[in-house]
Amino acid sequence: MIQDTVYDALIRHLMGPLVRYYDDPTVTEIMINGPNEVFVDGRGGVQAVTERLEDSAALRALARVILQFSGKRLDPLDLSLEARTPSRARVHIVQDPAARAGITLAIRQFAQDPPSIEDLEASGSLSGEAIAWLREQVLGHRNIIISGGTGTGKTTLLGILCRMMDPAERILTIEDVAELDLRMPHVVAMESQMPDAKGRGGITIRDLFRAALRMRPDRIIVGECRGGEALDMIQAMNSGHAGSLSTVHADDPGRALSRLETLCLMSDADVPLIAVRRQIVEAIDLVVQVRRTHGRRLVMEIAETVKDTEATGGYAMTPVFLRRDADAPLERV
Repeated sequence: MIQDTVYDALIRHLMGPLVRYYDDPTVTEIMINGPNEVFVDGRGGVQAVTERLEDSAALRALARVILQFSGKRLDPLDLSLEARTPSRARVHIVQDPAARAGITLAIRQFAQDPPSIEDLEASGSLSGEAIAWLREQVLGHRNIIISGGTGTGKTTLLGILCRMMDPAERILTIEDVAELDLRMPHVVAMESQMPDAKGRGGITIRDLFRAALRMRPDRIIVGECRGGEALDMIQAMNSGHAGSLSTVHADDPGRALSRLETLCLMSDADVPLIAVRRQIVEAIDLVVQVRRTHGRRLVMEIAETVKDTEATGGYAMTPVFLRRDADAPLERV
């Protein structure tokens, strides 16, 4: 698109000497901590670099243009904002005075050609046996949560699992900032939007999820569960929309379900805890746990949810594949 080309050229111009990292496929994150401090995350881990933007005005101009491309604005009343670039990089912006050093940007970059399942096997992140098993679960319309910390490859793995789906299926994706590049025949990508200065035109993840249920989806993919939309997703999984996938921030499969529980309770629905817990157990079939260790992104565990909540009194998981440590292979339990 012409608009994408124009914005890409403008962003590249405003990045000045930092454009070399913007163009480097080995750099996964550019962290601009105010105008005087820049770090990049690449194959060698997180490192400080000597290049800088000219001044705080140049940094503010860069943030403003990135937000404009995403249909948003740099408003002093919105101190934390998310956006994306024409290259599909995800950008998080925190403004001063919340960011003491001045406007701070974290630019998460993704490969122009998304990694394949073969790439994950070659890197040792997944075994051939685990890949075959996961493909069966995806085609069997099981509900899957990918759990991990920041920068562990959750979105990458989510995209790979989605590309295992039947190409004839209608897939609806819902994200705060569009990142997924599924390259499937029938994908409807939806992105939340902020309202304008008069409160018009905004739409939330929850609004989009409810809209998606009326759009004849075969699959609903939520890029990341962060709030009350988790309850809508869980209820949809339990009411005929099986085969959904999402990601959540957690350290292990059991905590991933506890995290979903907390997010469900953040909704405006007055649902008792015991009912939320039972719905989560009934909805989520398995959790894939990922971790980043020494620059490597690894699947550490694939676990199934134990459906008998009365016997456990909470969440119990049965490991199917497990990696004992970062140097060990992923093995069938």
